[in-house]
Amino acid sequence: KMKQGKWVVRVEDLRGEPGYEEEGEFVDDKKEGVWRRYNLSGDLLAIENYRWGYRDGKQMYFTMLGDLLREESWKAVNPENPYDTIDVPDLNNPMVTVSKIIKHDAAEVRHGTWKTYDPATGFILKTENFIYGQKDAGFGSAPGQAKTDEAGSAPKPKQKPKTVEEWEKKNSGK
Repeated sequence: KMKQGKWVVRVEDLRGEPGYEEEGEFVDDKKEGVWRRYNLSGDLLAIENYRWGYRDGKQMYFTMLGDLLREESWKAVNPENPYDTIDVPDLNNPMVTVSKIIKHDAAEVRHGTWKTYDPATGFILKTENFIYGQKDAGFGSAPGQAKTDEAGSAPKPKQKPKTVEEWEKKNSGK
C-alpha cells in the first residue's frame, strides 16, 4: 500500500494558493530522484531532487516565463542513520582537519551555495553559502555587494549611467 514508480500528483487551487502538478518517482511512498513541478497551465516552476523523501542536491525554481529565479542546495539525511562525519579545522592548528561525528536534528538541511537571480536580467542578486544548515559568515553575499563600514551603515550605491536609466524608464511596465 505504498506509492511506487512514476506518478503525477495534482494539487488544486486552495485558499488563494495556486494549484500545481508534480511528476516524479516514488520509492516506498517517498519521493526519489528528479521531480518537476508545473503550474496548472503547464509552465515549469521547479526542478527538485529528492533522496529518502527529502530535498537533496541542487533545486531550481523558475518564473512563469521560464526565467531562473533561485537555486538552492540541500543535503538530505538518511532517517535510518541521522549521524554524519564531517571534517573541521583543529582549534589548536587550523592547518589540520579533524573528523567529527555530528547528529542532524532535521531530515534535510541547507548545504551548499544558494543563489537568487534577477529574472529580468539573469544577473545574480544574492549568493549565500550554508554548511550543514549554518550560514557561512565568511562568504560574500552578492557579487559587487558593498561591505558595511565600521559605523554599520552601507556606502551609497553607485549611480546608474544615464542611458540605462532612460532605457529602464522607457521600458518599465512592459
